[in-house]
Amino acid sequence: MSSLVRQQPAVMFRARSYMAYMFTPTPPIVDWLAELDCTLARSRDFFASHPVALDLSAVELSPAGVSHLIASLAERNIRVLGLEGIDENQAIAGLPPILRTGRGRQNLAVARRVDDVGTVAAPVQTALPKPQATSLLLDEPVRSGQSVVFTEGDITILGSVASGAEIVAGGSIHVYGTLRGRAIAGANGNPRARIFCHRVEAELLAIDCYFRTADDIEESLRQRPVQVWLESDTVRISALN
Repeated sequence: MSSLVRQQPAVMFRARSYMAYMFTPTPPIVDWLAELDCTLARSRDFFASHPVALDLSAVELSPAGVSHLIASLAERNIRVLGLEGIDENQAIAGLPPILRTGRGRQNLAVARRVDDVGTVAAPVQTALPKPQATSLLLDEPVRSGQSVVFTEGDITILGSVASGAEIVAGGSIHVYGTLRGRAIAGANGNPRARIFCHRVEAELLAIDCYFRTADDIEESLRQRPVQVWLESDTVRISALN
């Protein structure tokens, strides 16, 4: 009598990249938290739905100190996804994992075939990949709750961006309509990126790691076409007409 052997399904996994805000605390931590509170007072829920990574390279904290800092951020409704700036040997149970960013390193994918006896077969020749697009064009409005992330280049939107939406671009952002919600240009560390829109009512405007909230936008610039750029670590906004 033949027996049926049920083959176990293979474990599948994929690598993915996610956007997270990077916090770099500086000593003394008490003063840094006070500055953070001033920022949150202008935009209380900005970080509530976003993961955050902590770069601890500028401070020397014990594991108990790191735990206390994470707890202090949790009280402010800020979730810490992982840690940077500390040695891997300092990983402590109960703390977020240490992140590997791979800065300055190209990501290479190599495919190989292994035959039944375990030897490596010859590489499979494939066609060269097509060049990646350096811009993203959206011909529809971005609705509330949507998040558009394109870190390879510019984003152009032929419509408006609703309140509660988020646009994140590695390059510049062009909005041919009303810009509400949040717009973050130069997300990969490009200080030359800019934001252009036909009407500004944004909750937050950011270039690289510098930003301005709605309360920081001059009343004379609201509901007008503007451009946003970075100058000497300060986000500038000016009218286009």
